[in-house]
Amino acid sequence: MTDTATPVWLVVGLGNPGPTYAGHRHNIGYLVADELATRMGSSFRAHKTGRADVVEGRFGAPGSDQARVVLARPRSYMNELGGPVKALATFYKVPPERVVAIHDELDIPFDTMRAKLGGGDNGHNGLKSIRSSLGTGDFHRVRVGIGRPPGRQEVADFVLSSYSAAERKVLPFQVDTAADAVECLVLEGLERTQQKFNS
Repeated sequence: MTDTATPVWLVVGLGNPGPTYAGHRHNIGYLVADELATRMGSSFRAHKTGRADVVEGRFGAPGSDQARVVLARPRSYMNELGGPVKALATFYKVPPERVVAIHDELDIPFDTMRAKLGGGDNGHNGLKSIRSSLGTGDFHRVRVGIGRPPGRQEVADFVLSSYSAAERKVLPFQVDTAADAVECLVLEGLERTQQKFNS
């Protein structure tokens, strides 16, 4: 990334590394990051900080006023991923307001989503860790709805479980829409993204 005039955005897919967690609701951030990497025509590779896999590239049509993006998947578990996010933000000189966290959200029904800037962590260990490491909660979030656990299932068990068969049929569309929202946020701003995608 040699063009220093265009500001860099750090887009982070939240999840837990390794095959054990791959299909879990808590890993929706990884799925959206994978979709964005595919759109950017690149695959993740280890960053020199050693704590995340990244794709460097641009959002937007070729030749347009594209946004420079570092897409990241931290290699740490959810409750410790603030460290890698902080290391990448420092390395690429990205301020908190140009950090986008893509994460699962219990308080939004499945197959809906919302974008926002700032706010609390709502018991989400990944957000809590990022907030602690950056020293602020003033980063963007693309909140992908997973809904509340059915019956008396514990929240921790629910987020670390796989999607139902019915949900898995819809999931690719949800991932696609969330990826669209991330691109819109970076290219067109929060207000426009909220108008188009907040449900």
